[in-house]
This record gives sequence, structure tokens and C-alpha cells, in this order.
Amino acid sequence: MIDRYRTEEMSALWSEQAKFSRWLEVELLATEAHAQLGIVENTVAVACRQRAPRVDDAFVDRVARREEITHHDVAAFVDIVQEQIGSPDGSWIHYGLTSTDVVDTALCWALRDAADVILEALDRLIVVLAQRAEEHRDTVMIGRTHGIHAEPTTFGLKLALWALQVDRDRSRMKAARASIAVMKLSGAVGTFSNIPPEVEDHVGSVLGLDPVPATQVVARDRHAEFLWACASIAATCEMIAVELRHLQRTEVGEVREGFADGQKGSSAMPHKRNPISAETISGLARVVRSNLLAGLQDVALWHERDISHSSVERVILPDTSTLAHYLIRRLSVLMERLEVLPDAMTKNLESSFRVVFSQPVLLALVQSGLTRDEAYRIVQRNAMIAWDERRDFREVLESDAEISSRQPAVDFDAAFDVSHSLRHISRTFDALGEMMAAHTNVR
Repeated sequence: MIDRYRTEEMSALWSEQAKFSRWLEVELLATEAHAQLGIVENTVAVACRQRAPRVDDAFVDRVARREEITHHDVAAFVDIVQEQIGSPDGSWIHYGLTSTDVVDTALCWALRDAADVILEALDRLIVVLAQRAEEHRDTVMIGRTHGIHAEPTTFGLKLALWALQVDRDRSRMKAARASIAVMKLSGAVGTFSNIPPEVEDHVGSVLGLDPVPATQVVARDRHAEFLWACASIAATCEMIAVELRHLQRTEVGEVREGFADGQKGSSAMPHKRNPISAETISGLARVVRSNLLAGLQDVALWHERDISHSSVERVILPDTSTLAHYLIRRLSVLMERLEVLPDAMTKNLESSFRVVFSQPVLLALVQSGLTRDEAYRIVQRNAMIAWDERRDFREVLESDAEISSRQPAVDFDAAFDVSHSLRHISRTFDALGEMMAAHTNVR
């Protein structure tokens, strides 16, 4: 991952030092489990723990140099660890294990922790969206379908729906976390041929990972599920970002991204204030979604395993989890600093001459005794007149002979009342409140 999109938490989690530290802990725990079973002398396990190398930059460099000879990263790692511990105790490191026992267990451990980092960021985003939803619960704006004015809504309602969707992504990530928080130490083809199942149980218990049946590898549908959860998060972030980009267009101008002192929107045009955060989110979401395809292709391996998935995962798992975290964090900051412009929203709402009340007008005419088709024809005709002649829709309706001649007179007051159109938005906010109350860990 390039530095521009790294996050401190994910960088620490996916560093080479962190990876080798996890590998080493798996090896040491397995040796200790062998000691508990009487296969290895307890003094050996103690010595391995006490003389285990410190995983630092120097250790990483030693493993890399050794791998130039072995052309096998785990073998190189084991060589360096055994060398540091010394003989004969070090010879019991990696006893009965295959490389993927160590790698897959450590990888699932990392992915579980990555899920926790992402979940914490999602909690924050949900809180930000919910707070701003309540803030703008009654900030009326025009709703748009197909990019065309539809009916009134509120900006808070839009935000509430976003918060509820992010909560669904949180549920997906929790499910993916449960699927990936697993491990295996069952040997070359998963049969425990050279290692007792009790070793797997011990290591899993200490690490908080569930032992699962496996071949030489943990099944890759689990990893694909994690990638799917990240892709879903990215899709939601992009959905929000695209809406914010539209609302920031000059012709709309209903919101603005925060703009710091000294910030420049364009190297050439000093007046520019571009939606760079939203655009960055849109772009990076494409990368996250594309990585899901590679993850799905990793599910099908030859027989009990091959390594066609390995090179792919070295890239997509750290990058995807990092980008998902970055996207959530970037969107949280964007929403915190977003400038909402209610006056512009009101102006845009009124710019279509109140034709946006066409549906309640239609229903009022149906209530007066017209068939729906008759009412639709009348409303559509008058809406086009209002738009073409740039006249108030209600004024045009009231001058229509087909309407003015009806007895009793059609009452349009409720039809043109914004509060009447929005009288039931509390239903969505009730759902938002229930969701927030259900997650007591959200702060």
C-alpha cells in the first residue's frame, strides 16, 4: 500500500515485524502444547520461549537474506528462529507442522484484528452520521430521482438512511470476523498425521481462534467473505460520496466539503473548491471492489492446496483492509466537517415552481371524484405549463377550468404543505434510534 492511503493502525498490523511476531508466537505455543502432552520436555519449551529472537528490523533482514537461499519464506524464518534458540532445543520448533499451519493461523489472526480495527472505525462513522442526521432532521430539501426533482425530503432523512446502511455493513463485517477468526494446525493435508489435535486446540484457545477442519489450508471462502464485507463497506462509502459530489456541483450547491486555511482547490483557478475527499473515496472504492474478484478466484485451489492464492493474498488482504479503514476514516472526517447550506436547499426546492407537489395534487383530484387517469392527465398538463411558462404550479392549477368548475372545490392546502409531505419521517428516525440503542458499545 502506498503511503498516501496508509493508516497507522493497519500499517502496524500488516508490517513484516507484526507478521513474523505472529508466526513466532504460533510456533512457540505449538511447542508448549507438545510439552503439555509430554512429547517435548517442558524444559525445551521454556528454553524456546526464553531464547526466542526479538522480532525487529534486524530479524526481518536476516529472514530476508536467508530466503534468498531457501526460496521459501517460512523455511527461512524457521531456520533463523532455530539458529537463535540453538540446538538441541531449537530443533523442536515447527515440530509436526507444515508451513501453512503457521501462515494461515497467523493470517487469520491478522484478519480478525483488522476486522476489529474496521469495526471501530465503522462505529465512529455511524455516530457521526446519526448525529448529523438529528441535526438536519428538519432541513428540507428536494429529493431527486433520475437526477430530476421528485418530492421534498430532508437532509437529515438522507443521513439517517446512510447511517442505517453503514450499520448493515457493520453486521456484515462482524459476520466476516466470525468466519475468519479461525485457525488450523492439522498438518500437510489436514489429517493430523504428525501432530495431535490437542496442539491445535491449545494454540487456538490461547489466540482466541476457533480450530476448523481444513486441508493444508483454511478454506478461502472465509477470506473471500472478509473481502466481500470490505467491498460492501467501500460501496456504501462511494454511494455517500457520489451523492455528496452531486450536491456540491455549482448548479446545486447544497453542501460543501470543509476547506482548511491555506488549502488550494486548483493550481490554475484560485476560485475552485473541489470535492476532493468524496472523489478520492469514489476512486479507492473501485480498488476495493476489484480485489474481491481476485479473492473469489482464490477459493478454487488444486487438490489439498496450491500456492496460486498466496501471491494474490499478500497484496489484496493488507491493501483491502487498509483501504476499507482509510475510506471509513476519510468519510467520517468529511461528514464531520461538511458544510450544509439550507438556504440553497430551499432555493432549489422552490426553483421548479412547486411542480414537485404533483402527486398529492393528483391524489386530491382523485379524492374529488376524478378517475386516476383523468386526474393524472390534468396534473401533468398543468405541471408542463408551470414549467414551460415558469409560473407557480398552484396558480396554474387554480386557473384550469376543469379544476375550478368542480364542486365542491378541490382543497389544495394539504397538497402544497411541505410539513404534510414530511409528516411520517419519524418512522425512519425511530429505526435509527433503535439501531443506536441496540449498539451500546457505540460511543
